[in-house]
Amino acid sequence: MTTSRCLRRTLLMLGVSTAITLGTLGSAAAQAWPTKPVRIVVGFPPGGAADQIARLVSTPLAEAIGQPVLVENRPGANGNIAGDAVAKSAADGYTLLMASGGMVSVNPHIYSRMSFDPAKDLVPVASAARVLVYLMGRPTLEASSAQELIAMMKAQPGKLSYGSAGNGSSPHIAGEMFKSQAGVFAVHVPYRGAAPALNDLMGGQIDFYFDPGIGLQHARAGRTKLLAVGSLKRSPLFPDVPTLDELGLRGFDADTIFGFYAPTGTPTDVVTRLNREINQVLNSAAVRERIATLGGEALPLSPAEFGQRGAKDSERFGAIIRERNIRAD
Repeated sequence: MTTSRCLRRTLLMLGVSTAITLGTLGSAAAQAWPTKPVRIVVGFPPGGAADQIARLVSTPLAEAIGQPVLVENRPGANGNIAGDAVAKSAADGYTLLMASGGMVSVNPHIYSRMSFDPAKDLVPVASAARVLVYLMGRPTLEASSAQELIAMMKAQPGKLSYGSAGNGSSPHIAGEMFKSQAGVFAVHVPYRGAAPALNDLMGGQIDFYFDPGIGLQHARAGRTKLLAVGSLKRSPLFPDVPTLDELGLRGFDADTIFGFYAPTGTPTDVVTRLNREINQVLNSAAVRERIATLGGEALPLSPAEFGQRGAKDSERFGAIIRERNIRAD
């Protein structure tokens, strides 16, 4: 055997040996996970639905994996700031993103440029909840039903305003769907999160908004007017409140899926473990009940199922975004 052939064979065997060694080390690292605290980055301010769900899951998840699970809020750009931070983090299972469905299914449609690609740079880990939106009016609103609100807007085009958690947020998309299907116009007032929008609704600074569940206690107390549900089915918390679909806005569905993502390249074994542990948390009666009080529905899915739901939502929301020419920049 010539010297060159011997060298090539030696290099080939070394490459095979290295690949086997790296694969073994990678598998061992995944099996050893976790050895330090896990961080959940939330793309919205404290008090919103994403923040509350992340904190609700974090405590039992920490108990399940035997390491602290820390929640960090990094709001801005409809979740893009947090999404970028997580997408560029080490793909080792120690940094997760809690995001509304909008970051994956809406943001690529409304931003001309993004510093990361949610579909390529993040992997679905576990869905958390199907979050409904509720059409609410300020407490002094003259309308007491969605039909009366629509009549007011038709009689006074442009005189009423509605708030949202920011351009491209699920409450904003719901508001534009509402305007489109009802054939009305209202001024959009974006906020940095759902909680500030809710506060201004109760204070009378805006006339209505689509609440992602955080305002339901205020609706019960009469501090807001609950007019309709922006889903295809009624909320079990308010069985007497009709859906907009029932009221004639056929097919109105502004539901979104909130969930957890990780940087692409995160070991499959770690993603599988996280999915299993989070799903077990979501299946507990206490967590399901708490999510229900937020007006949502716990939704344990596999990573693949979660990804498929996001893709379908992207098609659905992309249509209304193009129709209404919704832009964030």
